[in-house]
Amino acid sequence: MPPTLASLVQHSALKLTVRAGEDRLETPVRWAHVSELADPVPYMEGGELLLVTAMTLDAEDREAMRRYVRRLVGAGVVGLGFAVGVYYEDIPDALVEAAKEEDLPLLAVPRKTPFLAISKAVSAAIAADQYRAVTAGFEAQRELTRAALAEGPGGVVARLAAHVNGWAALYDASGAVVAAAPEWATRRAARLTADVERLRERSAPASAVVGDTDDDRVELQSLGSGRRVRGALAVGTGAPLGTAERYAVHSAVALLTLSTERSRSLQEAEQRLGAAVLRMLLSGQQDHARAVAGDLYGGLLDAPFRLLIAEPAGEPDPAAEHPLQAFAESLESAAARAGEPLLDVPYMDDRLVVLAADGGAVVAACTAAYADKEAEDAEVVVGLSAPTGPIAAAGAYKQAEQALSVARRRGRALVEHEELAAGSVLPLLADDAVRAFADGMLRALYEHDATGRGDLVASLRAWLSRHGQWDAAAADLGVHRHTLRYRMRRVEEILGRSLDDPDVRMELWLALKTTSAAASDQGT
Repeated sequence: MPPTLASLVQHSALKLTVRAGEDRLETPVRWAHVSELADPVPYMEGGELLLVTAMTLDAEDREAMRRYVRRLVGAGVVGLGFAVGVYYEDIPDALVEAAKEEDLPLLAVPRKTPFLAISKAVSAAIAADQYRAVTAGFEAQRELTRAALAEGPGGVVARLAAHVNGWAALYDASGAVVAAAPEWATRRAARLTADVERLRERSAPASAVVGDTDDDRVELQSLGSGRRVRGALAVGTGAPLGTAERYAVHSAVALLTLSTERSRSLQEAEQRLGAAVLRMLLSGQQDHARAVAGDLYGGLLDAPFRLLIAEPAGEPDPAAEHPLQAFAESLESAAARAGEPLLDVPYMDDRLVVLAADGGAVVAACTAAYADKEAEDAEVVVGLSAPTGPIAAAGAYKQAEQALSVARRRGRALVEHEELAAGSVLPLLADDAVRAFADGMLRALYEHDATGRGDLVASLRAWLSRHGQWDAAAADLGVHRHTLRYRMRRVEEILGRSLDDPDVRMELWLALKTTSAAASDQGT
């Protein structure tokens, strides 16, 4: 504790007596300062014990003393020490009354007590308090270091919360709470997600003070050795941190930053290993992939997994965080919270490739965040394979690529391959190249019909829809079957292709469906 007016009054060598402000003696004293100026306020910082002999003061003028004391209180002076027996045999009543009105502690300093003795006592007490704070800080550092080695980041957070007599929480790079102490602090920490997000947008190191009420003061500290924020630490207390508590917080930030950077280095090594495992899977070397993965990814390869491919939705901003990096961190956070294995290979062919457990938290988080989004509203575009295993990994990669391609064409942020298998093929024809092919294939028929010499396009559509049944197709058109036969011969002559060829019939049918879909889109 820093020195207080009470501790100075209790100092046996000083022999100070209290003449006013008895109820404010527990106020801390930052320094003892001597000034005989009629107005010393410009030279005050607040928290001082002002020592005077009243050499330049008219201490018996009640109005002058009221103004003098008010200025001192307004400047944050915590006490006034008056030397008796120098210019005044006792403290004048005018000054005593003014001090009582403003509740300013007023101490009588006997003639035998030099101001220097008071200054030394204050200085010695401040030095002793700082020494205690530094000693307590070093002890906290040792305790936090032991916790970091034995229990990891969670242990550091728990020890820090106990040391500051409050609560503490650790956030990962995505802003999710990964550890909190005491247990009830998890919900309190979760309410600071927006504040943590704002902190992450600033270059490290960064800090901020937030809080819901005066009794809930929260300091946020960024974690990370470079400019990029790798996480955040929140410390909640009912008052500003003292020197010892500040040492503890700084020690915790250093330890958690080291842990974060070490985890990042390990993660990068894991990703290099994951890239090797993925390449083995895609080349059909499942046994080698399992051997290399070992326990690190072995559990993932033993159960059905999904293969995910993500690309930036647009051209990344070189000055901003790469969208694939942010997306990867969100998936890693989801996996860490759920305790799931995850294999992710950033920037493989300018893509992020991920293997995640089927039905797990990673896939759920991805689909929840992107399934209903348009590509223009998202940072990344994602293709997701069907559930698979190591033997069919190459096929799953192609499925994810196909789903990604469809997502691009449809302007969606995420498409699952199962949607393509369960749905219609027609939406896949909404492609400029397919439409150009359809227009080129049917152009001659449309030009023929435009001359008014027949309705070959409608006749072809009816005949194909009836699988080549003449009577049924003719009835749909309201013409004789011989007329329909003549029109189909004209179609063959104009196109130079035989309708007996099933490939020709398939291509014509898809071309008709494509042009119909295009016309429908233009109409809407």
